[in-house]
Amino acid sequence: MKHIYVFACHENEQALCELELRTLLGGEMGARYVVSARKVEPSRSPFLKLRMDVLYEAGSLPELASQLETLTVRGATFKVVFAETDTAVSYDRQRNVERELGLGLRGKAEMRRPEQWFAVTELGGRWLFGDCSYGEAVWLQHQHKPQNYSTALSTRVARAVVNIAVPEVAGTRVIDPCCGIGTVLMEAMSMGIDIVGYDLNPLAVRGARVNLDHFGMPNVVEVADMRTLVPHAKPPMAAGEAAPQARTAAPAGEATPQAQALTSAGEAPQAQPPGSPQPIYDALILDMPYNLCSQLPDDEKLEMLQTARRLARRAVIVTTEQIDPFLLEAGFRIEARCTVNKGNFSRQIIVCL
Repeated sequence: MKHIYVFACHENEQALCELELRTLLGGEMGARYVVSARKVEPSRSPFLKLRMDVLYEAGSLPELASQLETLTVRGATFKVVFAETDTAVSYDRQRNVERELGLGLRGKAEMRRPEQWFAVTELGGRWLFGDCSYGEAVWLQHQHKPQNYSTALSTRVARAVVNIAVPEVAGTRVIDPCCGIGTVLMEAMSMGIDIVGYDLNPLAVRGARVNLDHFGMPNVVEVADMRTLVPHAKPPMAAGEAAPQARTAAPAGEATPQAQALTSAGEAPQAQPPGSPQPIYDALILDMPYNLCSQLPDDEKLEMLQTARRLARRAVIVTTEQIDPFLLEAGFRIEARCTVNKGNFSRQIIVCL
């Protein structure tokens, strides 16, 4: 099935919006729409307004209206909305199209709380009609968290960054090793993503826990310097044992929770394989620390990026500085990037493999 997504964004976030939607949806992208074979809930993206699941397609509006005579409306009431895509359509024209198609449907039109939503659009000279789903601004609710930093990522940007890092949710393990007050964690967990967070600053970790608890989310945050985090080999499962809910990295010199559990049961944890262990996370999101009064030393930047490279197969790095040489030295390959501006403040979003 073909899906039409309609989106909107501020010009300062245009590049971020395009990178997120290309990663999340693929397909053909226009100025304010995406045509994709992927079915994604509109609420996942802060930029998506609606998704139309195309059921009918015709060369003219009368032809489309005749096709809809066979449509069965689910429930007692419905509403038809016009979705603007590649062509600007006047308000009056939109309402006339909605009315013309709605009159031919079997059911009762309801403007406020219909049981079923439909959308219609004209795209590329063709008329399309189908089920309509609207997005919910979940990220907007998270703006009202009890703990805040003036320089933290906005919930809107954080949600887009999560989608760039994790386009496929199922079975994906994610780490945020400099999680701060947990903005990325909240957005990820609200989308059902399995994520853990660490931060060197105990006050930040305390704030993250307060924020997570405020929204009824579990505590997934620990105090640790990300440079001490090392991937651990996954211990073997006993016969009939369920897969563990989370694989974790642990500070150097400490056992993982799985290894501790095996040791307490009288079994020795699996030894690390020779050479560098394989990354145990599918994705990593790293908002590089910055301070308006001081800069992170170059050797610390490199150590952090080298650790990130060991921890995950894919990384999205957020930075206010030019760090390309450090990324390359750490062993990353830059796949894509964009810049997000807010006044005189600018951040780079860099996708690395």
